[in-house]
Amino acid sequence: MIYVWTFVSAALVAALVTFVVGHYSARLGLVDAPNARSLHQKVTPRSGGIGVLAGTGAGFSVLLAAGALPITAVGIWLMLAALLVAAVSLVDDLRSISPLQRLVVHIAASLAPVVAGLSPAALTLPGLVIDWPSVVAVIFTVLFVGWFINLYNFMDGMDGFAGGMTLFGFGTLAVLGLLQGDAVFGASALCVAAGALGFLVFNFPPARIFLGDLGSASLGFIAAVFALWADQRGVAPLWVSVMVFGPFVLDATVTLVRRLRNGEKVWEAHRSHYYQRLVQAGWSHRRTVLAEYLLMVLASGSAILTVWLAPAAQWVLIVMWLAAYAGAAFWVQRHVRIPTKSATDSD
Repeated sequence: MIYVWTFVSAALVAALVTFVVGHYSARLGLVDAPNARSLHQKVTPRSGGIGVLAGTGAGFSVLLAAGALPITAVGIWLMLAALLVAAVSLVDDLRSISPLQRLVVHIAASLAPVVAGLSPAALTLPGLVIDWPSVVAVIFTVLFVGWFINLYNFMDGMDGFAGGMTLFGFGTLAVLGLLQGDAVFGASALCVAAGALGFLVFNFPPARIFLGDLGSASLGFIAAVFALWADQRGVAPLWVSVMVFGPFVLDATVTLVRRLRNGEKVWEAHRSHYYQRLVQAGWSHRRTVLAEYLLMVLASGSAILTVWLAPAAQWVLIVMWLAAYAGAAFWVQRHVRIPTKSATDSD
């Protein structure tokens, strides 16, 4: 019963806080005005991340009050790192800061899981464990967390997208935690999923509020921490968490590699992600995000299925997903045509 109260409390607080901060966003300067690289067409509040974090915090508070979640030094340390990411992102939402300043803070925050002991001692794959030196584990952890912070930010460019990924992603981690008998991990992931649900009430297309950098960067950090935590506690190896968040990981990573290959300035905003190409080609936000939700549901189901699959079957699943993503990317590249500027202006 405590899990039901946790979920309901987190979702309600997230919805209430999202509504309130959205109402006052203009006065606070937390609004997103459309520009040449935006997919939205009107000034929209970008303070929804406050609601998600408030809802998540409310869920954690219920668990703490019920004695279902222990207070640990590691937990406090990671919470402070998440707040650091949120704080610098809030400043960025209010007045833009340089990519270098953001990078320094992200690296500092990425070291928190290392200090907290979450660096994986080995890379676990189906039927295979690859040991590596501790220095490699540290470097991997910093890069992994830093990339998740940024990819979440990159992918937060369409109504309902990042909120949906958070709901499905953390919801799946909660199920995996409960299936593996880890109630603490499962309940903790449930708090984040519920916070995302409360936010989605106002963010599902047509969105009335956005996450903002505060929300997307913080959720990226939290997603990376939960992936490392799941690996450490035996809930799910790291590759399963990557599968869960695959719709974000693959799009962001492939797009980054493509832009690097083309010599583009990867720290600048753009509209070349696959989901952005679909919207520019005429797909509505709702149609695109529902297609992405279907992908998320299938990825979540596959991740849960791995609990009962033998290593050989897990490898088959990995290959199938890589082939599916490659096929989808090829289809978008070949068949989704973005209208020229003149054609768009004539609409």
